[in-house]
Amino acid sequence: MAETRWRRRLAVRRAVDQAYRLCVGIVGGLIVALGLATIPLPGPGWLTVIAGLFVLASEFLWAERLLEFTKKHVKHWTDWVSARPVWVRVLLAAATAAFVYGILVVALHVMGVPDWVPGWVPLWR
Repeated sequence: MAETRWRRRLAVRRAVDQAYRLCVGIVGGLIVALGLATIPLPGPGWLTVIAGLFVLASEFLWAERLLEFTKKHVKHWTDWVSARPVWVRVLLAAATAAFVYGILVVALHVMGVPDWVPGWVPLWR
């Protein structure tokens, strides 16, 4: 971790340093938790988890290692998918879209359709 001048000044004052690390841990943990909760829903679930890891990695070595592990595996997956024929990529995209749609339908069945959805939208009430 590259330390900046302001971070070194914080580290000299132990109480301030511990409070800062605690705040970074709480904020990063909340971002990761929000991302994990939104993974099955449409939207940037994994992106939010990775953003939370970036926040945590600014102060914690274990989070930095986990972030490097994640980046390595995402790169391997991206390289593998890009090496496949177009029909395989289209099939993967369709399977992903079907999965997300299925999760959305289940979520709407369990939680109900929100009141703010207009009546003309073709959803069950």
